[in-house]
Amino acid sequence: MSAATMKRETQTAHKIGKKTLLQRMKPYAALYLMLLPGLALIVIFCYGPMYGLQIAFKDYNIGLGIWDSPWVGWEHFQKFLTTDAATRALTNTIIISTLKLVFSFPMPILLALVLNEIGNQAFKRVAQTISYLPHFISWIIVASLMNNLLSPSTGVVNAIIQQFGGDPIYFLADKNWFRPILVITNIWKEIGWSSVVYLAALSGIDPSLYEAAIVDGASRIQRIARITLPSIMPIAVTMLILSMGSIMSAGFDQVFNLYSPQVYDVGDILDTYVYRRGLVDMSYSFSTAVGLFKSVVGLILVVAVNVIAKRLSPDHDAGLW
Repeated sequence: MSAATMKRETQTAHKIGKKTLLQRMKPYAALYLMLLPGLALIVIFCYGPMYGLQIAFKDYNIGLGIWDSPWVGWEHFQKFLTTDAATRALTNTIIISTLKLVFSFPMPILLALVLNEIGNQAFKRVAQTISYLPHFISWIIVASLMNNLLSPSTGVVNAIIQQFGGDPIYFLADKNWFRPILVITNIWKEIGWSSVVYLAALSGIDPSLYEAAIVDGASRIQRIARITLPSIMPIAVTMLILSMGSIMSAGFDQVFNLYSPQVYDVGDILDTYVYRRGLVDMSYSFSTAVGLFKSVVGLILVVAVNVIAKRLSPDHDAGLW
């Protein structure tokens, strides 16, 4: 390349770099217009309500409004961390979220691996469709199904227990059974839908890697361990980081539709506690303080897990950013 050509290209690049923001956006005007509705929704429903977060530090009075309500500082946060019911809800949230993370997180990966090994494509498609259909069923319907299946008088599960000489169990009102039921129903409902991400990642693996492994005499287990799992590990790490962000939300819809006062000791989570304090008792400032606490802890967890994932990754390329 001649010196004159290089000089012209450098001048062209310099001119492009000096273009204003509007000039650079103009060729993609249609795409930016398509972006506007989604951006507007985020601003209105995600950033707009953040103005109301200040009532977490105020004694909010509806008559006075947000701006004129008196400041109380950290009073609501101190009350939250010292109230027995609140600390119980915090403990239950962490325990239930941890149980879901430990038992529910690996299941979509296992399902994706199993479906990926199925050679019959018709059976594979049917199995995949059946597995992710429960995701579209609301927790209200799932709760009704669980009430019917686990009923101590008319439920199928208790009928089987009685057939073997056991006594009927009121599962949804039993403190020993409530948390396992939350984990099991969560797995059943979400395993298929969550596996879609991993199946997409599996479809992107180069088939020549498997062919070379077969030629070298690798067994199916060895191919999964040495090729499949490492290939989907970045996706798994990303999904783990996103899951950590919601560890302070143990699933309001699920718990609210399944729990009862008999299992508050093991099933009352922060979201259900805030619902009762905020909407039922109308303690808006206190419930806002709890919600803000949840968000801050979730942000800290996401950042922390992202940093750890990057440091543990051999190439430091895992994580969200």
